[in-house]
Amino acid sequence: MLELVRARGSASFGELAGALAVSESTVRRDADLLAEQGSASRIHGGLIYAGAAPKLAHFDAQHPLNRDCKQAIARQTVRLIEDGDTVLLDGGTTTYEVARLLVGRPIHVVTNSLPVANLFVADSASDLVMIGGNICPRTGISQGPYAGTMISTLRVRKTVFSVAGITEEGFFNNNLLVVEIERAMMKAADQVIVVADSSKLGRRSLTHLCGLSDISYLVVDRRIPAEWRGRIEAAGVNLVIADLPENERT
Repeated sequence: MLELVRARGSASFGELAGALAVSESTVRRDADLLAEQGSASRIHGGLIYAGAAPKLAHFDAQHPLNRDCKQAIARQTVRLIEDGDTVLLDGGTTTYEVARLLVGRPIHVVTNSLPVANLFVADSASDLVMIGGNICPRTGISQGPYAGTMISTLRVRKTVFSVAGITEEGFFNNNLLVVEIERAMMKAADQVIVVADSSKLGRRSLTHLCGLSDISYLVVDRRIPAEWRGRIEAAGVNLVIADLPENERT
């Protein structure tokens, strides 16, 4: 199946089922596996080749943490993005889940993340702009002054990024250079969307990014405590709560 998708760039489930002489349900099941591996990305009614994803030990190790929550958050986040939008995506693992669901949509994607960019390289429906700069070998994120300068020349409809901590003081991240880039991303956008699972609430990290009221939307899972719901809404932020799979509702 992967060889067929690689050769064609993309293929519908019907085409793959016919070529392989199997049922569409079999194709869809195996398509989920290829998407999970990152070899291909699911789009409406088919698969698109994702190319050879870079091997990033830190990214791969962190990605499975709270993955069900992150995927639920991603499903809600993509509803905030309209066809034709220009979207700036950072390199967080939750943002990566958002990016996976945007493949195949007619949007303009700007990113400083190699894993995110790799999802859209073969996607004929979208336009991709890769932010340059110094590449962090652990995460595949471009950062530093060149990346900041390039972002400062751009204007986008929406910026989506994740954070390492949220307190009454606002949002935090654990990398000084990443925080500088995310501040530039905020300035470039009409709307700022933060995606974070509820484990980040009440937690500080190395560097303060911005205040609670400095963003447009916070998308979080349903485990968010009631007091935090009130706190976020009192800051004037649009709070979007993602439901969890049945087996995670504990």
